[in-house]
Amino acid sequence: MSQRDPVFGLLGPLQLSVNGNAVPIGTPKQRAVLAALIMNRNRPLAADSLINAVWGEDPPSEARASLHAYVSNLRRLLSTVGFDGKSMLEKVSPGYRLNVAELDVDLGRFIHERNEGVQAATAGRFDEASRHYRAALAQWRGEMLEDLRGFDFVSAFATAMAEDRIATHIALAESEIACGRAKNTIGDLERLVTEHPFREPAWEQLMIAYYVSARQSDALDAFQRLKTVLAEELGIDPSPPLRDLHERILRQEPMDTKLGSDTTIRATFISLANRTAINTGKARAQLRADSGECYEVKGVATRIGRRSDNDIALADPRVSRHHAVIIDTGTSFILIDARSANGVELDHKRIRGSAPLVDGCHVRIGDSHFRFEIKSQ
Repeated sequence: MSQRDPVFGLLGPLQLSVNGNAVPIGTPKQRAVLAALIMNRNRPLAADSLINAVWGEDPPSEARASLHAYVSNLRRLLSTVGFDGKSMLEKVSPGYRLNVAELDVDLGRFIHERNEGVQAATAGRFDEASRHYRAALAQWRGEMLEDLRGFDFVSAFATAMAEDRIATHIALAESEIACGRAKNTIGDLERLVTEHPFREPAWEQLMIAYYVSARQSDALDAFQRLKTVLAEELGIDPSPPLRDLHERILRQEPMDTKLGSDTTIRATFISLANRTAINTGKARAQLRADSGECYEVKGVATRIGRRSDNDIALADPRVSRHHAVIIDTGTSFILIDARSANGVELDHKRIRGSAPLVDGCHVRIGDSHFRFEIKSQ
């Protein structure tokens, strides 16, 4: 990334800057068009998809003309600050493509640094992994696209990226603990479990951090807090790995923090770190039904529901018109319940809003059952 390159920002309010100077982008809908193009950078995005994203399912008759006007404005804006607007925001079938270097987008840098951290941690280079995770988290300037949350496509993607951000904080804590710096992670982990009390991997790292810092009673107390919140809010018990960890702490067993833990977070990271980033245009995952039929999870957002305008349409009376969305963030897959009538189950438990998908997990939507599979590249 040279100083002269434009820098696009999604991990905070929408941002376009050149030479460190912010460039005004325009009206909310024009900003939303640019945001959608950045999310889908370096691959064609259909004009109909852009219209649906910005104007919703029942767009006004002038929406297509307005889209063309917004694209022209954005090209002119890019040309004004010294770039070839037409080649950067290119007209391609069936719509438009924003051509931009991956590291010229803060999300691209987040993905790159996060994947580098995963590779380092997997190889046992935990100090290096910590540096990469910190660099990834440093890309965030606030809540993702907080100025455009009124658009549904932004809200879904931002929810998924919030999960990725949490996962990276947990991965950083795991690497810091492996480096012998467990005490330094306790404050951040306590804040994390307060803000996200159902994230068991965060509780796991908090218990480990307390235990290896010679604070066994605090580690046991953390487990009791988790057990209470899960029982009162969800009516469930902690997962077997957390119960096993609790027993190990009770028995005062030695703990090798450099081995890492086989958590959902780690499994998700490793399964995706060796794959290409967000914008290949090829399906990176699929849902395999009990019948054997496979449904591709392709693009940033895959919509699932009963209506034919979904990416995956299910002829199931218990499926809502727009039931669920799978978001491919580039480093993970996130399943989101789109305010459905009957909910979404992941591994036989109803999700609360959203949850990360891992290779091989079971998904139930209405009366339809699927196995989620991440494809080899």
